[in-house]
Amino acid sequence: MRHPSALLRWLLLPVLALFAIGNAASVGTPLRYGLDASASDVSAKVPFFGLASKTARFPRMEGAVTIVPGAPERTVIDVTFDATAIEAPDEVTLARLRGPKFFWVEKYPTIRFVGRLLALSSPTRGTVSGQLTARGVTRPATLDVTFAADPLAQAGKPVSFTGTTTIDRRDYGMRSYQIIVGNHVDITLKARMVPR
Repeated sequence: MRHPSALLRWLLLPVLALFAIGNAASVGTPLRYGLDASASDVSAKVPFFGLASKTARFPRMEGAVTIVPGAPERTVIDVTFDATAIEAPDEVTLARLRGPKFFWVEKYPTIRFVGRLLALSSPTRGTVSGQLTARGVTRPATLDVTFAADPLAQAGKPVSFTGTTTIDRRDYGMRSYQIIVGNHVDITLKARMVPR
């Protein structure tokens, strides 16, 4: 007579096999998108003197997104921002942000986010976990994302989303002016993706 645990495994094998086949069958063709830079924008807002805030923008960017229907965890978001094109509310702030105490754009001309795990909490909301590289430093980062429509049901159509995260600028070597400028930076990425 078979041992109960062996018998249970023997009975479950066909069920597990069917489950695996069903899962494989439910994974659709990857949806590939390019970033529409003319309709996309990223901003970074930081507290200023603890009473107000200042916002910088990175208007030039490029990137690609791959979403796999049935396997959103295989999503890849790869976006690169042109740090040399940074915009700021005044010339003094702009000069400081471009200089070696902040983004040091002469040495580090790009900022890059690569996300490799989309976890959906609803058809249009979720998180993307990945890595952010700025000023030569790469750190884990997670974007809270909101899609304008279900990205898994938009094959062949443009998809827009907003992603937000907060980083500590000190983690990226930006430690100057801590009495004047806050350490936590709120980043917002608004992106429009078009099918490739």
